[in-house]
Amino acid sequence: MQLSDFIDYSAIRTSLTAREKRGLLQRLAQAAASQLDLDAGTIADALLEREALGSTGFGGGVAIPHGKLEGLDRVYGLVARLDQPLDYDAIDKMPVDIVFLILSPPDAGADHLRALAAVSRVARHGTAIEKMRGARGRDALAAVLMGADERTAA
Repeated sequence: MQLSDFIDYSAIRTSLTAREKRGLLQRLAQAAASQLDLDAGTIADALLEREALGSTGFGGGVAIPHGKLEGLDRVYGLVARLDQPLDYDAIDKMPVDIVFLILSPPDAGADHLRALAAVSRVARHGTAIEKMRGARGRDALAAVLMGADERTAA
């Protein structure tokens, strides 16, 4: 599975503003809800429930909040670059400024794991993450993501 299988252009955000983790998850839930025609509170609850199990702060300034929800018929992804890094209780204690949100239907076990694996391949690629940080707009960020897909497909 590649990023382009579950993240489309309309799900790319640049300069997202949030000052703390809970607020970030709520902002992400609102953005996803507007695209998925789902309730933002329900999405935020799923993200917070997963976060209670342990931080989804991946390391290197990247977080991968994820959850499963009723009402979805496919894996959905959203990418956000934050305007300011924030404390996310990441494994390496680094503040987070790049976020990959993944939402899946409850029965999408294998696809959910494939989406997480696709994101983690990109997140481990330091050059791609640095290019994401330097991308000036949505078009540039989309181009970096497509390039990351091509590199990880090879």
